[in-house]
Amino acid sequence: MSEEITAPAGEQAESTQTASQEHNEDMHYKYEELHSRLSITPDSEIPENLLHLSHSFGYDSRRRGNLQLLDDRTLVFIAGNLLVLLDISTKEQRYLRSCSGGGIGSITVHPSKDYFVVAEKGNQPNIIVYEYPSLQPYSILRGGTERAYSSVDFNHDGSLLASVGSAPDFMLTVWDWRQEKLMLSCKAISQEVYRVSFSPYNVGLLTSSGSGHIKFWKMASTFTGLKLQGLMGHFGKTAATDIEGYLELPDGKVVSGSGWGNLLLWDGNAIKVEICRKEGRNCHAGMVQPFTLEDGQLMTIGSDGVVRGWDFESIDTADSNGDSSMFEMEPINEMVVGHNVCLSSVVKSSLPDSLIWFAQDSNGAIWKLDLSFTHMTPDPECLFAFHAGPIQGLDVSRKSHLMATTTLDRSVKVFDFLAKRELTTSHFNQGGTAVSWAPPLVNQSGGLLVTGFEDGVVRLLELYDSQRLHVATGHSPTGDAKLRLKQAFKPHNAPVTAVAYERNGEILATGSSDSTVFFFTVGEEYNAIGFVHVPGPVQALEWSPHSHSENRLLILCQSGHVVEVHSPDPEARMPTKTFQLPELPSRCFRFRSIKSRIKREEEIARRLAIKEKKKKEREERLRESKQTDAEQEEGEEEGEEELPPIHIPDPPSPLYCGFYSQPGQFWLSMGDFDSGFLYHCKFSEKQDQDPDQRQDEPFDFVLVHNADNDPIRSVTFSSNRQLLFCGMHSGSIRVYPLQPGDHSLTSMKAYWALSVHDNQYGHLQHIRCSHDDHFVLTAGDDGNIFSFSLLPQEELQKGLQKKMATVPSPRVGLENESLVQDIEDPAAYSIETVKQRQEEESLHRQTELGLVENLAELRKKFEQVLHDNQCLPEHVRLKPEELQLDPCFSEQAERLKAQRVREVRQQLAWEQERCSIALSKLQNWFRDSPEANVVTVVAICTDHRLSTYPLPVLTEPSTQLRHQSRTSPDEGDGAAASERTKSRAEPANDSSKVEEEEVVRPRVARPARMKPVNRQVERLRKAAEKAEQVRAKIEKRKQEWAQLYAEKPDENCEDPRDVQAIREAKENIGDLKLKSAKDFTLPKHMKMTAERKRAELIGLEENIRERQTEMNKRIMALRDCKVRLVSQLRAQAQQAQRVQQRLAAHLHRPIPTVPNMLPEETPEKRLQYSRATIERYRVLREQRYRSLEQEGAASLLELLENEMKGQEGKEEEEEEERGEERTPGLSASSVAREEEETAVEEGAELSELEEELQREEEIRLLYERDSLLEQMEVSVCEFDTEHQLLRHQKLHLDWQLNGASLRQLTLNQELLLLIKSERREDSLQEKLNGYVKEENSVTCKLEECNAQLELKHGEIAKLQERERALTAAFQASLGRKNKFEEFLTEVFRKKIKRVKKKEQKGNEGERKEHNCTNEEDSDGSDDDDYDSGTEDGGAALDTVCPPGCGPDLFENTLQLRKRRLDLEELLAEKKKSAEALKKECDTFAKKEKSLKSSRKAAEDDLELLHREKQQRMNELDVVVPLRLSQIEFVSNGTVPSDLSPALVVDKTELRRLQERIKQLEVEKSQQRDLYRQSRQQHARLIHDRKDMGAKIQVLEKQCNQPMMTKYGRLVDLDALQTLSLYGRLEELTQKKLLQEAAHRKEIKQWDANVEEARDNLNAVTRCYTENLLSLTSLTEQNRELERKLNARQKKMVKQFQDDRRRKKDQKVIQRLQEQAKTQSQQAEAFKREIALLSRKGGHVLPPVQPPVKSPVEPPILPPVKPPVKTPIVNLVLPPVPPPLPPLPPLSTPTGRTRTGKQGPGHRPKQLKAQNSAGRPGANSERAEARE
Repeated sequence: MSEEITAPAGEQAESTQTASQEHNEDMHYKYEELHSRLSITPDSEIPENLLHLSHSFGYDSRRRGNLQLLDDRTLVFIAGNLLVLLDISTKEQRYLRSCSGGGIGSITVHPSKDYFVVAEKGNQPNIIVYEYPSLQPYSILRGGTERAYSSVDFNHDGSLLASVGSAPDFMLTVWDWRQEKLMLSCKAISQEVYRVSFSPYNVGLLTSSGSGHIKFWKMASTFTGLKLQGLMGHFGKTAATDIEGYLELPDGKVVSGSGWGNLLLWDGNAIKVEICRKEGRNCHAGMVQPFTLEDGQLMTIGSDGVVRGWDFESIDTADSNGDSSMFEMEPINEMVVGHNVCLSSVVKSSLPDSLIWFAQDSNGAIWKLDLSFTHMTPDPECLFAFHAGPIQGLDVSRKSHLMATTTLDRSVKVFDFLAKRELTTSHFNQGGTAVSWAPPLVNQSGGLLVTGFEDGVVRLLELYDSQRLHVATGHSPTGDAKLRLKQAFKPHNAPVTAVAYERNGEILATGSSDSTVFFFTVGEEYNAIGFVHVPGPVQALEWSPHSHSENRLLILCQSGHVVEVHSPDPEARMPTKTFQLPELPSRCFRFRSIKSRIKREEEIARRLAIKEKKKKEREERLRESKQTDAEQEEGEEEGEEELPPIHIPDPPSPLYCGFYSQPGQFWLSMGDFDSGFLYHCKFSEKQDQDPDQRQDEPFDFVLVHNADNDPIRSVTFSSNRQLLFCGMHSGSIRVYPLQPGDHSLTSMKAYWALSVHDNQYGHLQHIRCSHDDHFVLTAGDDGNIFSFSLLPQEELQKGLQKKMATVPSPRVGLENESLVQDIEDPAAYSIETVKQRQEEESLHRQTELGLVENLAELRKKFEQVLHDNQCLPEHVRLKPEELQLDPCFSEQAERLKAQRVREVRQQLAWEQERCSIALSKLQNWFRDSPEANVVTVVAICTDHRLSTYPLPVLTEPSTQLRHQSRTSPDEGDGAAASERTKSRAEPANDSSKVEEEEVVRPRVARPARMKPVNRQVERLRKAAEKAEQVRAKIEKRKQEWAQLYAEKPDENCEDPRDVQAIREAKENIGDLKLKSAKDFTLPKHMKMTAERKRAELIGLEENIRERQTEMNKRIMALRDCKVRLVSQLRAQAQQAQRVQQRLAAHLHRPIPTVPNMLPEETPEKRLQYSRATIERYRVLREQRYRSLEQEGAASLLELLENEMKGQEGKEEEEEEERGEERTPGLSASSVAREEEETAVEEGAELSELEEELQREEEIRLLYERDSLLEQMEVSVCEFDTEHQLLRHQKLHLDWQLNGASLRQLTLNQELLLLIKSERREDSLQEKLNGYVKEENSVTCKLEECNAQLELKHGEIAKLQERERALTAAFQASLGRKNKFEEFLTEVFRKKIKRVKKKEQKGNEGERKEHNCTNEEDSDGSDDDDYDSGTEDGGAALDTVCPPGCGPDLFENTLQLRKRRLDLEELLAEKKKSAEALKKECDTFAKKEKSLKSSRKAAEDDLELLHREKQQRMNELDVVVPLRLSQIEFVSNGTVPSDLSPALVVDKTELRRLQERIKQLEVEKSQQRDLYRQSRQQHARLIHDRKDMGAKIQVLEKQCNQPMMTKYGRLVDLDALQTLSLYGRLEELTQKKLLQEAAHRKEIKQWDANVEEARDNLNAVTRCYTENLLSLTSLTEQNRELERKLNARQKKMVKQFQDDRRRKKDQKVIQRLQEQAKTQSQQAEAFKREIALLSRKGGHVLPPVQPPVKSPVEPPILPPVKPPVKTPIVNLVLPPVPPPLPPLPPLSTPTGRTRTGKQGPGHRPKQLKAQNSAGRPGANSERAEARE
């Protein structure tokens, strides 16, 4: 059904439908009224049928669940805003548009296949249930979510529908879809939900899964009605994973997939077991999804492209056998769909009993699978293939209805969009990023494609008709068209983002994200011209059209830069070193945002319009009311809001697209903040600025309606440029009609828009028009490709006579051309890199060539010098040593040679190492292999064989099996904790020592300072010694008592011997449960770990090897014995043969055959070779090659071995012959003699003597022969006996080793179990160690905090004690019956708000300056330092001493109050810190408690793991070989066939247990007797304790009675003994004497100082008197001179004298008035100071002298002796004029100068400096006055 677009006269039918929850069967929805409409600008002349959907070429394969089956031949899937119904057989498509226009979220099909559901996206989207096959809406479900639906599903019978929304609400809803009724709804979770489904076995259960979760739901009945209750699945120890798919089993369990490929079996809401393959392999590689349960097998799909079937019974009954909850099993069926396949969803065929499934491939395909898993099962069939992922490039042919696309799925596809089919696909090693169709100027046939890839490679692809090539060559065609690689080159090192041909087709430009643009000449072969750098990654390239006078390239960068470069000259000579074109003219533009300014101007205009409107309304109202109250109304106007600020985005907005308008001008579309406008820009004249620092603004703009958040991503024009097609960010397409020649886009107002691609992620990146403007093609990031026709289908078919596009014919000779070499390596060098490397290599070669030529020339010169030197006479000829210029040259050459030799060795080191390793491997294989080392010793008389054990070469056990024993964490933590405690305790001890020293030292040092008389010193010393002895005695007694009490056992204390006995009993006797018992708990020291099991296994292997090695040694010794025996037998046989030759023939006996050593007895000789053997092997191999016989290496080796054996035989014969030759000469002579005698016998008879000698010789020879034969027989028998004995021993050892092998097998199985659980055990142990370590740390911190808290409490107690002592001192100072006691107590107790010290220091300068300027304010500020909160004269309460009260007492009270306040502040600080420490201790205590519980839980988990491990080990089968006599499990006198209930026990252990029973009976009787004795002893001890208590009471009464008689009360005798008599009184007396002596000495010193000062005063007075007399005399003389002078000047004009005198008198009068005024001010100031000082207890200072210029110097007074009392330091004195130099300061008795206590006439130096600095002209004025 083709899409029908109706007029937008009305809104969607949703607004016209009723909101009732009941669905009326008679009411039907109409699709034509519901589906989303196109939008057209009102009052425009744009036709509604401007574009018609023609076909969809894409498939959103990466959308979840995007494949459903409506019937056996119709598939349905989502494509942007469309629902595509695809016919499998005919491949025809039908479309349904979304009703919301915001896209489609999810789809599903009813179980009956009569309905299907479309869950949409948008604002408050709906769920629409369609009927099938009518495709009419049946019901609409509203209000289920806010933005989009992510999954929908029907229940088993199709009566209910479940849906789940996406962000932000994630609402799970259950619908009665037939009645359009919402039944249940709740929030699923706050994460993305991938899928929701009903249980196929229980209608009340649902399951949902998604990002990192799975949730189980139940529709439960509550007192308020039906509710949805969810239970979140807990992953436990399994890592959390995203769950794409799951399947519910009939018993309620759920099997889900995981991200790593294993299956998870959920029981309840917890993972029961994780299912994997054998040896821990994953079920699938990557994401796995179970999808059905059929024929007893559970089917799964995975992202690895494999379908596997698993046994359902095994999964349903699966239980973990290891510590990691893993269950291993293998699939029973498997189907590999493909290697580049990623299966994400499957749907089953609707045919009954069909095993056909349709699978969605995330890599862009739809597959048909037959899952019958029989021998006749067909292979998987790929029904449809599409692009996967966002479309990266799209372009159309300029001559035919062909379209080329490319994506990152590494494919390039060509479509015939007229015939609506795919023509061909080519695959490459890297993903495609750009594609462009060459214009007809470049390729007349229109079959050339330029494609860019993500590795920077550009490929030229030729498209041709393969059918026509078949006609020419006769080859069978494989498709309608083919793409052939014509050329490949790599201009960039980053993805190619744009390619563009120059308007004349002479140059190709390529742009990349590496910020470069490369130029190539166009021809049969594309050659590089050069490249330019641009400021940012290239977004697009556009050449100037033919209407422009100059040929230029516009480069658009993603960073907002636009660069225009001139077309390079292909004929120009290019530089040889690099391809860069630095001299290519260019212009740059960097976009600066003006959107905020536009918005601001719009806001200003809007406000002006509103003002004008309001003004007009106000004028109308005024005219109507005829009142002049305009001013009042203007006052009532509200203030205007602030204008929007000017905003420049940082970072800048991205540039999406652009195009030329006029030469030097262009339009840009920006994203992000600057979207919503098209900006008209031009290049500025100033191009000397850095491109990164440029700020260029557009000179014009065009508003894009409703595009603030929907920028234009791509644009294209029709061929006549009267239609502008825009691809929007939201996936919609817009068409703007334009006027001809409208370069400024003034007519871009009305538009036609339609939502096509997905509104969320289907950004429309590419839009193109066909060559005839009949089609528009779009491609988006959602992977969809749509074609639209600009004409209705009927008109299109009439206008186009043909029904398919024309594919170019192949070039002539194409079939004979060889394949072009492609660039397959992604790391291949780019063109520029190759150029630079070639240049570097060329420079290197030139340099080497120059060096070689120089060396050759120098060599010739040197040879000529040598020749000339040889031609010279010998006496003038230079020696060779003299020809050497400097030995350093030869040394340097030697060093260089050695260095080069080392380099060569380093270069050949790898080859040398490889050869050595190969040789060692061959030697190990042929020499050290166990089979080669086996030695077989064969008996001589029998065929019994005895072979050694094959011992493989041992690897390093320490590196393979043994692990270093791990240090116990508890010990380490304990040691660390003890060190921390010790380190913390040491400072505490040091501080305590310091405190003790502070306390003790004064007490010890006082007597030394007092210096009493000898008698008193002796008395005090004796008293101190006595007290010290008593103190030591008491301390010793306390220690004894403490030790005694420490040894006293607790009431609940147990005897350590009993505890030890109980522990041993528990370990050895207590729990005799079998290890197979469920409640058996293995003791801690017997817990088996992988390390212990490895050690046990290694020990067993070492024992086995030791026994085998020992047996091998014995067998080898037997072999060596046989070798010696064979040699001996051979010699004896030869000797017997020689003896028998001397005997008569009738006396001969058969000599036994001498055994030979077999090859298996000496295998080491097999690999012994010599150079001759190697040479012979070479000769044989050359002969084989020359004869061309195809013999293997084995035959050649066999031939060589046969020759070697023959050679060995010859060597043995030669050795025997040499042995015969080495026989003694006696035997040879005897043989000769025998021959002579035989000859004599033949010739004559023998005499009797000769006969007798002959018989004697014969007897001797017979005896010798028999002895030799007997020796041989005995030796052979002895050897065979020893061989037989060793054989029996080896058989016994074999029996033992077989048992050990069985034991080893059991140990290996146990080790495997332990290794499986080792990781979990290590993690638990590490977790436990962490808890223990953290607990120890927290405990240490808690102890430290407690210690600090105790110290703080001690300090607080000390401060409280000082406070009490201060109060007592105050009470003591008051005395008894003081009438001012209440007042002084109030002063003392008053709470003062005090200023902090820092603030006082910080404001000290300000207070001083304030005191100088305003003394009255200074008084108030001084009062505020002590009390800032007094009321109603309260300020004078603590500053004014009441009449009658002693000033000293009042001052003392103030001082005590100050000390009290200091103590209270210090005490408050201490309490605050103590409270903080208390809180910290509480925190640590809580943390310690929590850690203890965590540690206990970890210990329990570890114990549970050990128990599970032991149970698994108990389940292992252990083979125990038994004799029948050992089987005592007899039933009715016979051994039963089933021995499973029997128990295998070691006989020794059984005997031990039986003996232990008897021992326990004896011990039991002994313990009864011991218990009886203990009861009696306990009763006796209780009676003795009562007697001792009564005795202690009597003794205490006897001790207390004399104490009361003597002292009148009970006293502490220990303290009394430690006191010395009158110690304190003596000490105070001596102190008083010392102070009196010091005072006398000081008074004497002061008297001397006073006398000295009086003498000085007299001298100064005398000097002053003389000066006054001199001054008087000089004054008289001056007067006399003035009188004489006046007499002489009487004749002068009187007026002049009168004026001068008058002026002088006026100055004097004015000066005197100022001086009087200043003195009155000083008097007032002095009065205030006196009042102030009298209140504060200070002393009166001398009056302040004003800085007045006076012609007469004031009288100089002598200095006054400073007072004894110290004045207040804080008082700031007013400035006074400096007096005469003061007297030298008096020295104190200690020799220090007393500068702090100066008299009233002496000011501090600081005040003098301030005074002099404040009056810079004072000294000059005073000097003028003196003159």
